[in-house]
Amino acid sequence: MSETQNAAPAPNVNVPFFWPVQLAASLAEQGLELYARNVKFLDEELRLHGGIKPRLATAHSVRLKLRTLDLCDYSAPDAQGIPTLVIAPYAGHTSMIADYHEGQSLMQTLRAAGVGPLFLTDWHSATADMKDLEIDDYLAHLLACIDDLGDRVHLVGLCQGGWTAAMLAARFPRKVVSLVLAGSPIDTHAGHGPLKKMVAHTPLAFYADLVASGDGLMLGKYMLAGWKNMHPTQHYVQDHIDLYEHIDDPVWLAKTEAFERWYENPLDLPGRWYLQVIDQLFRRNRFAKGEFVGLGRPLALKDITCPLYLLAGHSDDITPHEQVFAAQKLCGTPAAHIEKRIVPGGHVGLFMGARNLKEVWPQIGAWIRQQAGPLSP
Repeated sequence: MSETQNAAPAPNVNVPFFWPVQLAASLAEQGLELYARNVKFLDEELRLHGGIKPRLATAHSVRLKLRTLDLCDYSAPDAQGIPTLVIAPYAGHTSMIADYHEGQSLMQTLRAAGVGPLFLTDWHSATADMKDLEIDDYLAHLLACIDDLGDRVHLVGLCQGGWTAAMLAARFPRKVVSLVLAGSPIDTHAGHGPLKKMVAHTPLAFYADLVASGDGLMLGKYMLAGWKNMHPTQHYVQDHIDLYEHIDDPVWLAKTEAFERWYENPLDLPGRWYLQVIDQLFRRNRFAKGEFVGLGRPLALKDITCPLYLLAGHSDDITPHEQVFAAQKLCGTPAAHIEKRIVPGGHVGLFMGARNLKEVWPQIGAWIRQQAGPLSP
């Protein structure tokens, strides 16, 4: 007999006796696929939540290394004119918000718009020896950057970087040629945002206890939890569902990893600095009232006389547009030299939303190039 003739006949799976066997084999195969999918999902969860570290997207050099920041140089090789300094938010996340992703970067957009020498503050996470630094320390380091750049700059303040930029412009008006405030809380009591309500109704002792539990630092992980709790369903439920549904979609994963590289890696802040910001700027609104003392003198927004550009998001729940546009009345810049624009969308989209980077920021870059310096009230 041939080998074929000796082989046992294949079972007829159409016979009911074999149906349970076929079903078991099918389930086993699906189980292995499901197991592999779950492993991939769990691995990606770990990567997204702190497993991938933030990094600036665009090649640059470091002009200065200070205790609180690196001054990063994004200038084009032939850049000329008055430097532009972008002050990124120092509010718990890295400066990656200004240089987010290749092709989706505020710094790339400004450079392409012809802005001259171009620089960015890359903030450091606070260490234990920095816990007692104050707002004055950060103003002094930014002043050192301005002086190193030639003593006169255009300032672009993003979110919390905006009130810092405004403080410098009020304290040293002749050093600031023009000022862009994007999503920047100038009058923190204006509007009806959830952040305003939270600060108003939460005792200062609560924030002090958080700082104490961080051994004098406001830990980034506490702030990250607070931000997520503003939209808990999205962050604690929907994000995980979306990840599971798209775990085999490399395009979706690449976009999500880029965002989480920034979002899930918060910075620690000096506790003294943080409590000063919460109490004096957000609870008592002392900067808008002209009562905040910066580098030895009360800072008055009316001393800002340079050309002013105000940018706000229509649905921004971090910095309502009223807080940004308050600068129009509080600053001393003549109305004819104030540009004001509100765009669709929320807070983060102001700085790294594809539409705003394509349509809005090139116009802001052109506006910066046209400005000559401080104006007479």
